[in-house]
Amino acid sequence: MPTRAKAVAFRDEIIVPTLKTIGLYSEAAAELLLGTALQESRLVYRKQLNGGPGRGLFQMEMATHDDIVKNYLNFRAKLKNSIQQLRFDIDGSAEKELTENDSYAAAMARIQYKRAPDALPVVGDVEGMAAYWKMYYNTPLGGGTVTQYISVWKSVMG
Repeated sequence: MPTRAKAVAFRDEIIVPTLKTIGLYSEAAAELLLGTALQESRLVYRKQLNGGPGRGLFQMEMATHDDIVKNYLNFRAKLKNSIQQLRFDIDGSAEKELTENDSYAAAMARIQYKRAPDALPVVGDVEGMAAYWKMYYNTPLGGGTVTQYISVWKSVMG
């Protein structure tokens, strides 16, 4: 499990600047993305364990990434351009970007949540963040649970 200091540094050095760069910053969004990364990868795993399809610290699947590009970003040129500017290699592999480029992965995770029909939970509502993550990121079919999210959050962030 990462330390609180490592989690705060990840939020402050990666998540917050990325969200500001793409114009989608809020404290709630930053908190939700931090919780997502903590739950999905413990800020350690860049490839899903046991050969699964999740990539990067947010463990996004390429199918989700590609759906975001095809059905959301392709209709929002300014947002798509701001996210493309985060890439290490514009013509390189999107899978490599998700796996190794934390800013790009954070931006794509934020867009996944942006597509959700409900408003983000309020800052400090760990249970609400966990339920939102489960509904819109891990999905009802995913292996994670609201209880796991809350447990990981509390063990790292207090």
